[in-house]
Amino acid sequence: MLNVNKDLFGEVDGEKVWLFTLRNSQGMAVKVTNYGGIITSCLVPDKEGNLADVVLGFNELRGYLGDHPYFGAVVGRYANRIGGSKFTLNDVEYHVTQNEGKNHLHGGNRHFGNVVWTAEEIKDDSAVGVKLTYFSKDGEEGYPGNLEATVAYRLNNDNELSVEYEAVTDKPTVVNLTNHSYFNLRGEGSGDVLEHEVEINSKLYTPVDDGLIPTGELASVSNTPLDFKSPAKIGARFDQLEQGYDHNYVLNNGGDELSFAARVFEPQSNRMVEVFTTAPGMQFFTAGNLDGSIIGKAGQPYEKYAAFCLETQHFPDSPNRPEFPSATLNPGETYRHKTVFKFSV
Repeated sequence: MLNVNKDLFGEVDGEKVWLFTLRNSQGMAVKVTNYGGIITSCLVPDKEGNLADVVLGFNELRGYLGDHPYFGAVVGRYANRIGGSKFTLNDVEYHVTQNEGKNHLHGGNRHFGNVVWTAEEIKDDSAVGVKLTYFSKDGEEGYPGNLEATVAYRLNNDNELSVEYEAVTDKPTVVNLTNHSYFNLRGEGSGDVLEHEVEINSKLYTPVDDGLIPTGELASVSNTPLDFKSPAKIGARFDQLEQGYDHNYVLNNGGDELSFAARVFEPQSNRMVEVFTTAPGMQFFTAGNLDGSIIGKAGQPYEKYAAFCLETQHFPDSPNRPEFPSATLNPGETYRHKTVFKFSV
């Protein structure tokens, strides 16, 4: 049976923060808070029907109020990086917050993952969920335009978690929204993900400079450690990489229709997640930033490579790369992006 429950999670600056629990008839349960649109928990059955929480995070709101690497959050206005923390629109140069060296990462300091969104429950015959809305004022973190963003999470009885993003603006701006969940299909806190098997529906990726800003080239994944056209273990080619994976893949999709982007399988539990999206790109990240200093929900430290992320998105630095798919949003237009995570065994 599909249902959604709402519980008080805490307060931020006098605003109530809620935790919404979405449940289906298969035993799957997803918890989402209107603080940052964060997915705090995702319980998924294994081959024996045993549930495990497959996303990294915290049990209490205070964990998310501290310094953490965007666990489960909606990131924006611009997910990923903008080189030199500036871009030009209609001959006007805009400067956004420098928060990663000289570059801009994931929307700056006041990003969409650390603000309180307005929330309303969604329930119909096919799914339950929560719709979140945030009004980002003109000039926030340097971005032009008053932007109204909405993110709708829905869970159905096929163990599909869909995330639909929309945004409108009153001035030309740039938008790139994604969810930054850290997955471990064996269960959060259960060790590294190097034995997980990955398939990515992509022939090309965007090479980057030392600051992880794309060079503008679209390069073939063939004969590189980035080739996941056929399934391979995450850790199989780590000896050819310095910090694991943190790469943007060019997806083989047509734009407006959902298409297959990736599949990850965990052989011990037999859990699998498939990703379908309308986005032109996907950042595959294997959490080389974790170092054991963060203690997770089960009381275990999150060590290096304890998770993987599949961030469906526009390409990094697209505002400065006219040859990339455009991330510009004009008044009268609606930014739309949908991603579905389908869990199975």
